[in-house]
Amino acid sequence: MERTGKNTAIGLTILKILLLMYVITGVMLLALTALLSKLQLTESAVSIGIVAIYVISGFVGGLLAGKKMKSRKFLWGMIMGAAYFLILVAGSIVFHKGLDMEASRFATTLVLCIASGMVGGMAG
Repeated sequence: MERTGKNTAIGLTILKILLLMYVITGVMLLALTALLSKLQLTESAVSIGIVAIYVISGFVGGLLAGKKMKSRKFLWGMIMGAAYFLILVAGSIVFHKGLDMEASRFATTLVLCIASGMVGGMAG
């Protein structure tokens, strides 16, 4: 019985951190949109901004998970980065009616999300 309570607490912690990661993503995307309209950014600048948002959100999620879990911090950070990526992919599939991304970009985004979460976890 005690184990179930601990698992529930861990699950809630993960969901709270993921929610915060997506709030951060939303705020940063709004800022990027404002910059795009004010500065007429190029497509490559916007792509760099999106990658930076993925990395920052992954790092923050990993950092918080590492601080909360206290052991195997890098692993919890990787889990947060992977969960963040899976939700991004699920959203892309739902909104684009399929996966609208080439394989190399898919793999790069996966690695960036997991690696930034891992680094954040180790920093936590």
